[in-house]
Amino acid sequence: MTPDAATRERARALVLAHGWNAMAYQLLNPGFTHWFDARGDALVGHVTRSRTRIVAGAPVSAAARVADVARAFEAEAHARRERVLWFGAGERLESLWAHDPSRAFLPLGAQPWWDPRSWSAIVAARRSLRAQLARTRGKGVTVEEWTPARAQASAALRDVLRTWLAARGLPPLHFLVEPQTLDHLDDRRLLVALREGAPIAFMVATPIPARRAWLVEQWPRRPDAPNGTVERLLDATMRVLAAAGAEQVTLGLAPLSVRAPQVPLPGGRTLAPWVALALRWARAHGRRFYDVDGLDAFKAKFAPQRWEPLFAITDTPTITPRALWAIAGAFAQGSPLVLAVRGVVRAARG
Repeated sequence: MTPDAATRERARALVLAHGWNAMAYQLLNPGFTHWFDARGDALVGHVTRSRTRIVAGAPVSAAARVADVARAFEAEAHARRERVLWFGAGERLESLWAHDPSRAFLPLGAQPWWDPRSWSAIVAARRSLRAQLARTRGKGVTVEEWTPARAQASAALRDVLRTWLAARGLPPLHFLVEPQTLDHLDDRRLLVALREGAPIAFMVATPIPARRAWLVEQWPRRPDAPNGTVERLLDATMRVLAAAGAEQVTLGLAPLSVRAPQVPLPGGRTLAPWVALALRWARAHGRRFYDVDGLDAFKAKFAPQRWEPLFAITDTPTITPRALWAIAGAFAQGSPLVLAVRGVVRAARG
């Protein structure tokens, strides 16, 4: 086993033992740096941009160890003259630092949750969803669950992913929207939509082991897939996960979502005017490259049973431009300006 493979297996063991945040298993995707606590019983996954460590979620550890692990990680970062930003920190860190004046909270959006055991009732109450499912059946769309080995060997699935990425407004993003998961299925479950025997879409479900929960991480589809194909995949995925004993399913973060309860920032904080303006600008103009409104509406149409607001938490008392730039760099896997230019070029070619 190579050193990289051994590190990933060590990280995987901790995620399977303690993964509580919805994005915990995504730490095993390509591109993450894995930091292990000195005791060897905790993991932090991050990427570093602009001398800022952007952490995916919170420490992967026993609940009683989260605070100690977070402090140890920040101490090492500060010794190296680096800042830390906990992206999508979750309830454990939010409650820990809600009244800490040395921390700032940045609203990111919200993630929807369902109990898959109630999915049949949700479908029965949504006429539009039933119509979409009926449409795909009429178009001859079927759904199968594939083993990791079969999926990894399928050139057709990779072609579905390639054509889907080619149709996006931006070049592929990374960090928590990493598209290259087919070589890292391991504990994931993968359902494939087929038409006339050929794959036209697939859906990847990722475990959240400590909560009997799953994250539906990815749903690429061919441009010619019939309307309702993704709905058909989600319907099958919910039923498969419910049969496997899942109690919660999420579709992950809807960036800048307006669906979350309009709760104040933790600890009575308020956003600096320039930060509030930057978020409004991103929602108004970012759709040229990334359709946040469309993604928000797509997740909402499945009638989530609750929306969970998500925040980024900094190790500074205010949000800084450096922090926002580092977040953008994490998703761009490099310079956000270079990504934007590449997006403009792609749009011009289109």
